[in-house]
Amino acid sequence: MNKIFLSLSLSLFISIGYTQLPNINLKDVNGVTKNLSKFSNNGNPIIISFWATWCKPCKAELNTIAEEYDDWADETGVKLIAVSIDDARSSTRVEPYINAQGWEYLVLLDPNGDLKRAMNVNNVPHTFLVDGNGKIVWDHNNYSPGDEEELYEELVKIAK
Repeated sequence: MNKIFLSLSLSLFISIGYTQLPNINLKDVNGVTKNLSKFSNNGNPIIISFWATWCKPCKAELNTIAEEYDDWADETGVKLIAVSIDDARSSTRVEPYINAQGWEYLVLLDPNGDLKRAMNVNNVPHTFLVDGNGKIVWDHNNYSPGDEEELYEELVKIAK
């Protein structure tokens, strides 16, 4: 059932024209503005993971990926962008949390939900895989232990 919903979700996402990343500016935790549509990874894949500090499955997913991230990056050249949807009140918790975890991801802040709305993210965690041409080729909603293996399999497919 989950796979059917995910396939329909991705099909709907693509059918309404969101095969490329939207042209939206967000700030990183240092206050530097980044435009997601202009982000490039030299033809290598990008993982975009929407998360929040109050979301236990989000943190579990990103912490699990962190354990494998160096190997994934070495093998596929992947970069991960973690997009926090924490609002203005809770966004002050983002930087201390990522520093405590030692994440080496680019972390962007989406306190107004602009990117979240543009990418049709209804709940978190929501993870997208973008190929080397900037096209969204896979997405997954929610997290259960082992889901990172499916992400890795998809990542390896597009990295070849």
